[in-house]
Amino acid sequence: MMQSGDPSRRQLLQGLGAAAVLSALPWKAGAQPAQAPAPQGRKRSLRLAHMTDMHIQPERNAVAGVAACLQHAQSLKDPPAMILTGGDHVMDAFDEPFDRADLQWKLLCKTFKDENSLPVHYCLGNHDIWGWNKPKSKTVGTEAGWGKTMSLDRLEMKKPYYAIDAGGWHLVVLDSVRTDPDDPSGYVGGLDDEQFEWLKADLAAHSAANTLMLTHIPILSVSVLDAKTAKGGDMKVGGGVIFTDWPRIKGLFAANPQVKCVISGHMHRIDRCEFRGVTHLCNGAVCGNWWKGKHHETAEGYALVDLFDDGSVERTYVEYGWKAEK
Repeated sequence: MMQSGDPSRRQLLQGLGAAAVLSALPWKAGAQPAQAPAPQGRKRSLRLAHMTDMHIQPERNAVAGVAACLQHAQSLKDPPAMILTGGDHVMDAFDEPFDRADLQWKLLCKTFKDENSLPVHYCLGNHDIWGWNKPKSKTVGTEAGWGKTMSLDRLEMKKPYYAIDAGGWHLVVLDSVRTDPDDPSGYVGGLDDEQFEWLKADLAAHSAANTLMLTHIPILSVSVLDAKTAKGGDMKVGGGVIFTDWPRIKGLFAANPQVKCVISGHMHRIDRCEFRGVTHLCNGAVCGNWWKGKHHETAEGYALVDLFDDGSVERTYVEYGWKAEK
C-alpha cells in the first residue's frame, strides 16, 4: 500500500542513474562458472541463482551493482532457470521513516523490472521490514504498510512464506524474522507457531519430493560463531543470527528425510555444514560489505545452486566482478 510523501524525482533518478550507464563502468566479469559435475547415474534437475543481501540504496552505486549482478547471471553460458532472493533487498527499512524506506523499495523494484528477465521468487529479510524499531523509524505501528506489509506489497507476495514445485523439487520459502520477545524493537530468527504448523503440514504433503528450503536467517551456520564474543572470551551466538527454535526444526527434519538442503543469507559470508543428512549453505551477499568491498573473506557475489534428481546439491559462489567505490 502506498502512502503520500513520495521522494522527489531527483532523488529517484540519483539512485537509478547509475544503472543507465552500467555498460561504461570499470568492472570485469569473472570466469564463467562451469556446469556442476554430474557423476554417472544422476541428472541435474534445476539450476537456481540465489541472490541474497542486496541492500540496495541510492548511495555507493548500489543500484548499478544490483543491475550488474542480475546481468551477470543472465549472461552465463549455462544460466539459471530462476532467481531466489534471500532477503535484505533494501539497505534498511527496519529503522527508517517511510520516505527513506519507500525510496529504497522503488529502486529495487525498478532495477528488477529493467534489468531482469528471469522468474524471481522472493524471501524476506530483517532489513526489509518497515518500522519495527518504532523509536528510530518514528512510527507507531498503525501506519499503512507498517511491518512486513510494505515489502509484501512491493514484491507482490501474498504471504511471507510459501512453497513452489520446480524441476521435480519442492522449494519452501520461509519467513525467518520474528519480533524479539524481550525487545519489541528488535528481532530474532525462527518460525512462529502458525508458520511451523504450516511447514509441518506442507512437508507431510510432499514427502516424496526432494526438498530445498530458503531462509534469510540461517537455521544452522558455521559463520555465526564469528558474530560476537562474550566477556571472558566465551562464544555468544545471539538469536538475531540463527534460529532460536532449532530443537523443533531439527526434529521436523528428522521426520522428513526428503529435506536435503537449506540455503540462507544474513551473514554476508560463505559456509557449508552437513548435519543429520541436511546440507546448510550460507551464500554470501550481492553487496559484500554493504557496498564497501569484501566482508571478511567474502566478496560481492551470488550462488548458483544445482539440484539433482538423486537429491544431491552443488553450490558455486560467483563473484560478478564488482569494484566498490573508494
